[in-house]
Amino acid sequence: MQQEHPFAVYVRILGKGKKGSRSLTMEEARDAMGMILDGQVRPEQLGAFLMLIRMKEETPEELQGFAQAVRLRLNRPQSLTADLDWPTYAGKKRRLPWFFLAALVLAGQGVSVFMHGARGHTPGRIYTEDLLSMFGLSAAENWSEARASLERHRLAFYSIDQMVPVLGELIQLRPILGLRSPVHTLCRLLNPLDAACSVDGVFHPPYAPMHQQTAQLLGTLHSLTIRGDGGEAEVKPDSDTELHWVTAGELHQETWPRIEQQRLVRDEQLDPEDLLRLWRGEISHAYGEGAVINTLAVILRLLSQGVMQSQAHWLEMARSAWQQRDRSAY
Repeated sequence: MQQEHPFAVYVRILGKGKKGSRSLTMEEARDAMGMILDGQVRPEQLGAFLMLIRMKEETPEELQGFAQAVRLRLNRPQSLTADLDWPTYAGKKRRLPWFFLAALVLAGQGVSVFMHGARGHTPGRIYTEDLLSMFGLSAAENWSEARASLERHRLAFYSIDQMVPVLGELIQLRPILGLRSPVHTLCRLLNPLDAACSVDGVFHPPYAPMHQQTAQLLGTLHSLTIRGDGGEAEVKPDSDTELHWVTAGELHQETWPRIEQQRLVRDEQLDPEDLLRLWRGEISHAYGEGAVINTLAVILRLLSQGVMQSQAHWLEMARSAWQQRDRSAY
């Protein structure tokens, strides 16, 4: 008689019917993700596991366990740090990824920004990794290259495909399964360098408090989850935006008022080169500049680690930083 596979217990916990199933504890989630990362799970089990969690939605405790399992296997140099963790996994479809210019402004001011993400899992989107070469940057292929990029540019991008190849493979299952899996959420919450500040974006409303609570459980002192454009950490200039904060370990949320009272017209075609043109001051773009300044304002507030000032104060700081950018840097 065939012996039960060790991973079967986790599928059973999740799938034992409406009355018999339950969420995983943090310890169970950590062990289950560890088995996945170590290649100890059969494909049938993996598909069932991911979709069972997707159907019920992840809990903060499950995400905490998943993230802990990943962190134990990162093998990053303990001396490698960053001021701001910025996951970018969704890609942009209807608007350009203007938030990337906000990251460049911060880097120009000496803030070390560690970005990580994935691309190609959803057709028709523009991903952060696609922009790097335009600005003379390249994705790191190992921790040494990430360190070098942070030291030289104050900004590094490390693809999840290189950082944790198993997670990169799981993200690419989206067109096969037809749905996003918990891995999309997990990757946003990894904060691989254990930065004191972290910003991420979500599209679906229930995920914002989930991200917020998970960041708190993982010990991130200051985090911000933005219900941003297209699921990225970008604050729209022409609509109110939900912000979910962890400040010194405490949770709170607010609505950030729009800075443009009328809706701004979308571009008929998206040309990533417009990002570079706007940076250099070669074009004007009301939505793009508004998105950069609005995003920059909330992140400057995040980086202040609890300094309480008005929205007008942070917007003025953001406008000043944007105006003082080095237009010849790229």
